[in-house]
Amino acid sequence: MANVNQQDTFISRIINAPQELVFEAWTSEEHLQHWYAPKGCTIHFADVDIRPGGGFLSCIRNPAGAYKDCWARTTFLEITRPEKIVCKLQVADASGRLITSREAGMDPDWPDETILTVTFTAQGDKTLFTLHQTVDTALAKRTGAYPGWEQMLDILEAHLQPTGAR
Repeated sequence: MANVNQQDTFISRIINAPQELVFEAWTSEEHLQHWYAPKGCTIHFADVDIRPGGGFLSCIRNPAGAYKDCWARTTFLEITRPEKIVCKLQVADASGRLITSREAGMDPDWPDETILTVTFTAQGDKTLFTLHQTVDTALAKRTGAYPGWEQMLDILEAHLQPTGAR
């Protein structure tokens, strides 16, 4: 299990959407299909089972990046509606077999497993969203994971806006 420390990655922002809707966007495959990949990338999901103990296999495809296909196994450790989600993210191959970041062709310093904790706090009709991933911030920035999360959150917020506001 990864340890939490001061060098872990933290991202917080106010999302212009109600808490319940932001939470739903993290726990519904229909929503995830629209935003769970950085700009220019696509997402594919398999074996989706969103509940504590469940999870999914996903592949972020980046046609222009150094890492063409980034497979990950996500296992939900805690889902507390609508406040918190804790999950384990593990490097995997296309069949869902757990592999090392080196075997996946990723930065060899990237951990094979991280813990992701996301919280959702109502702020009127908006949501204070906080992401905590157990990976060093400098490494997350160097590998593109940190800007990838920021882009995904931008896409998420746009996805949650009423059709007329987009």
